[in-house]
Amino acid sequence: MSLMAVSEALHRLLASASAEPLPETETLKLEAALGRVLARPVRSAYDVPPWDNSAMDGYALHTDDMEMATAQGLPVSQRITAGMAPEPLARGTCARIFTGAPVPAGANSVEMQENVHIDDQGLAHFAKALNPGQNIRPQGQDIRAGHILLEPGLRLKPQDLGIIASVGLDTVEVTRALRVAVLSTGDELVEPGQPLGPGQIFNSNRFTLIGCLQRLGHQVIDAGILADEPEATRTRLQTLAGRADVIITSGGVSVGEADYLGQTLREHGELDMWKLAIKPGKPFTLARFAGTPVLGLPGNPAAVLVTFLLLVRPYLLRRLGVHEVEPVKLEVPAGFEWPRAGNREEYLRARLEQGRVMLTGNQSSGVLSTASLANGLACIQAGKTLAEGDQVLFLSFAGLFD
Repeated sequence: MSLMAVSEALHRLLASASAEPLPETETLKLEAALGRVLARPVRSAYDVPPWDNSAMDGYALHTDDMEMATAQGLPVSQRITAGMAPEPLARGTCARIFTGAPVPAGANSVEMQENVHIDDQGLAHFAKALNPGQNIRPQGQDIRAGHILLEPGLRLKPQDLGIIASVGLDTVEVTRALRVAVLSTGDELVEPGQPLGPGQIFNSNRFTLIGCLQRLGHQVIDAGILADEPEATRTRLQTLAGRADVIITSGGVSVGEADYLGQTLREHGELDMWKLAIKPGKPFTLARFAGTPVLGLPGNPAAVLVTFLLLVRPYLLRRLGVHEVEPVKLEVPAGFEWPRAGNREEYLRARLEQGRVMLTGNQSSGVLSTASLANGLACIQAGKTLAEGDQVLFLSFAGLFD
């Protein structure tokens, strides 16, 4: 079987995710909606701002009175602060006004206080002429009533919540978080806190995956460790298929004699893809068992992290209806060389430091410590070499974990 390109695998994953029905919706208070996916358009019932307001602390006047304002000064007829309802401005006067305060009817310009001198008689002398509308934020400058502010499929950011609040809404309709089962496979695994026996290792993948899922806001079903036994594998998958929207596994999807998960998916499930041209993470699998999607990740810790970020994360986001799911890739000078071209697209644990990408150490798929030191991934295309200073693609963890 030839290896599938990462781009093709991602295309098929997103197509599979798009074919699944969206989860039902729920209405949340804004303070609980950060990171959730908008299910309905948000439309404003108000103009924002709802009235013309001053862009700075200063003095409001009508520009028809500009000659008087610069020649002999204008009396200050009222003082307007934010939250007040001002009186109409009498012609031949100006108003002391503060940032954000409503501009009174009859005024069409605001001068900053630094350019106005108040004399001993309390007259305001303006240093220069103003144009109509100067230093005024007009009604509806930001949002017009009836305008759709946000479209479905958006993962809500803090600024999105602020926009929704600015039009008076305190709730928002979002898609329900996915129920995602996390299953670790292998007789060699033992949970942290338990004694480590001969030939055993601690189960780190469980915590990496649960942490990634929690950052995305999903409901995690912790399915624990699955022993290397065929009947137990079928039974556990059957149980989880009835509870979860998606099952994510780590380990057991290769072709070894004890890789019962892979065998079970091939013999009793529906296998859609297996073996990708990616390093680390070649055995990545997409399958279905009892109608539920199964994303089978390799067992090596670094491979789990890389395949989750590059393949599982966009799949899960698309399942929620998110449109933009792929990370931003930056071209940055490499602070290292890569003299040997490989036959797979390779993702290296790296740091962006002073405008250059530096590797964080050992790139073995079993080494997770270099991922902890990294702040992103450097991507080396298949068949490519790299000299120090060449441009390399860099994917920041800042855009991959959110």
